[in-house]
Amino acid sequence: MILELKNICKSFHQPRSGTIEVLKQVSFSLDTGQTNAITGQSGSGKTTLLSLIAGLDSPDKGQILLENEDLCAMKESRLSHYRAMKIGIVFQQFHLMPHLSARENISLPLEILKQQQITERVDSMLEKVGLQDRQHHMPGQLSGGECQRVAIARALIIKPALLLADEPTGNLDIKTGEKIAQLLFDLVEKENKTLILVTHNPDLANRCQQIRKLHQGRLV
Repeated sequence: MILELKNICKSFHQPRSGTIEVLKQVSFSLDTGQTNAITGQSGSGKTTLLSLIAGLDSPDKGQILLENEDLCAMKESRLSHYRAMKIGIVFQQFHLMPHLSARENISLPLEILKQQQITERVDSMLEKVGLQDRQHHMPGQLSGGECQRVAIARALIIKPALLLADEPTGNLDIKTGEKIAQLLFDLVEKENKTLILVTHNPDLANRCQQIRKLHQGRLV
């Protein structure tokens, strides 16, 4: 088992409507190499759950264990380093650094972590995502599909224990989205990565080994 969530609860306070329970006693586990889709209507808590698993936010109650390490018990400095080492994230809006080239965006996590053999690792990843001839282009010079290829490469370059994808094809046209989905699942399989995918797309969800649905903050 690589990931285990135990009775995760999360609430937010809003001035007009008071306290809203977004997640209620959410529990599940994943084995290494499993692909898992999380579906549900807007407002069901999907993105909140992904943020908690990513260590970007903390639950009110419960535990999140990644490789038997409790993210909720870590101090911020250690959590930040652990997250950078262990968790890769692909966002719907790409979230690339606009002033860096494709190559520089991909190498950035390795530079921050002061890793070895950066040039060789980035060359290999550029080949895997088919961007060798676009590596020196800035994000503004790339298509949406190319930007998402850069984002996938950046997430995988650290060789994460866990890969998280939040609507990775949601900002792309259907044809480009299908190509990006194929690339993502091919790389996940080749690299034997554990994937959690948040999506509204039933076809994308059905490509995962497991599908979990959030409804009113609970897994159903």
